[in-house]
Amino acid sequence: MTTYNWDLIERLLHEVQNGEASYTPRAYAERYAAEKASKGEVTENLDHLKAVAGEYEKLMLARGYIEPRPEEQGGTGSNYILTPRGSSLLSLIDSSIPGNDHPRQVLDEQEDALDEVTFDEVASKAQIA
Repeated sequence: MTTYNWDLIERLLHEVQNGEASYTPRAYAERYAAEKASKGEVTENLDHLKAVAGEYEKLMLARGYIEPRPEEQGGTGSNYILTPRGSSLLSLIDSSIPGNDHPRQVLDEQEDALDEVTFDEVASKAQIA
């Protein structure tokens, strides 16, 4: 069973959603760790967290959660936009939305929650939210 760091994925998806500049997952992981530490929360080893962020970028790109920003929208080849699947994932795991724990729990119960077929099936169920 594959487990994911939903907080880190949420951070990465928000950076895609809000950014037009170059996407730098390692830097986002560093800021994520610093924010958690400032709240007194324990984080994973920073080098490991940065590596995981890079792997999440590759995975989300390969599985259709993010895609390169089109040139006509300011794409440079190193920045992304959310796909409909990525937007759906972000809306399910967004910590600013009350009740986001249940969707995360449902996703955690899957063999691989970010597998495209699995995610699309789970996300289509109204009771997940």
